[in-house]
Amino acid sequence: MIQIDYQDPRPIYEQIIDRFEKMILCGILQPDEKMPSVRQMAMELSINPNTIQKAYTVLELRGYIYTVRGRGSFVSDPAKLQEQKRAQWIEKFYASLGEGKTLGVTRKQCEDALNRVYQEGKK
Repeated sequence: MIQIDYQDPRPIYEQIIDRFEKMILCGILQPDEKMPSVRQMAMELSINPNTIQKAYTVLELRGYIYTVRGRGSFVSDPAKLQEQKRAQWIEKFYASLGEGKTLGVTRKQCEDALNRVYQEGKK
């Protein structure tokens, strides 16, 4: 399921996070599918269970998995995850606009920047 690349300079837990994120977004792991237990993954990969737990904690914080007490961790729905990420982005964008207004950025400058971004996407 997951393989660790010991030549990769990233920490092992980051590699695990990356692999699971890709498997979830690609649909290899389905919504509400049970994740392997921390102990099972640690034995399978021959690594410390704390490393797996750290990866699972980050995956949960990012919304890729959720935990049911006493039952384990499960895959979140990618569609809901995308909607959640969009909502978070909109909040950040709103905050940035407020900061820009405080700094004297005009509405026209904001519109020009938006138009530039969307025009680049059409090329």
